[in-house]
Amino acid sequence: MPSNRSLRTMNALHRAAIRVTGGRLGWRAYGMPMIELTTTGRKSGQKRETMIASPLQLGDTIVIVASRGGDPVHPAWYLNLVDEPRVEVVFRGRPKVQMRARPATPDERADLWPRITKDHPNFAGYQTKTDRVIPVVLLEPVAQGTSAAGA
Repeated sequence: MPSNRSLRTMNALHRAAIRVTGGRLGWRAYGMPMIELTTTGRKSGQKRETMIASPLQLGDTIVIVASRGGDPVHPAWYLNLVDEPRVEVVFRGRPKVQMRARPATPDERADLWPRITKDHPNFAGYQTKTDRVIPVVLLEPVAQGTSAAGA
């Protein structure tokens, strides 16, 4: 499983690639759009940014998966957004928008999981590595007319 240090390093390198290329590279990886998710640290109260792949978008709702490569513990960003669901999202290099994060309900996950794993089987592989149910998270706009995932 990836260590916290390797995850932080990968995130820093990913953000650096976006910055160095003026956003020409880095907004897609693993065949998926990437987002920059800003959560509030549940212990520190500090803003925490991480790059995460989005395997599915449903209109203005962005779907992400708290897989952490099949690690037995949830990623810190997931624990942060469960504690404080107000998040900020940069999608496809567009300006940062306010969104509300929420874990999918069991019924929503049952609908979304096969759709995610059909196109991105790596997530199914991660689920086989852990006993925890890997959460699917919905990032929803906080105000009407706010579009994060549109065209």
